[in-house]
Amino acid sequence: MKSSLVLAALSLVFVSAAHAAGPEVTPALLEQGKGVFTVNCVPCHGEKGDGTGVAAAALNPKPRNFTTEPFKNGNTPQAIFDTTTKGLPNTVMAPFGHLPEADRWAVAHYIAKTFLKPAKPAKPAKKGK
Repeated sequence: MKSSLVLAALSLVFVSAAHAAGPEVTPALLEQGKGVFTVNCVPCHGEKGDGTGVAAAALNPKPRNFTTEPFKNGNTPQAIFDTTTKGLPNTVMAPFGHLPEADRWAVAHYIAKTFLKPAKPAKPAKKGK
């Protein structure tokens, strides 16, 4: 009985960890994310993710420029998924929790892959003379 409970608890941990990472990133997932972005995000964030969508002029604060500004809740796919789901309090970023979970994951990965600059590799340490 005790081992069954431990096994059940471990299963929940592994399922939660797998869910937190989201789906595997594939070309099909990114294409799905592009479609979700075009319909739901472009009006504010713009086609290039630079915060210049047609609605941006009327919004205060202005929409995030994904290409240059830091993300308030982090820029990992998980953080973008959470922001997409819950929105951002005290901003015009509305929650999109009504979208299917698969679409929210797809757009989170699309934003991360399309607009975020890859981290620069660490510079090798200089050797002493």
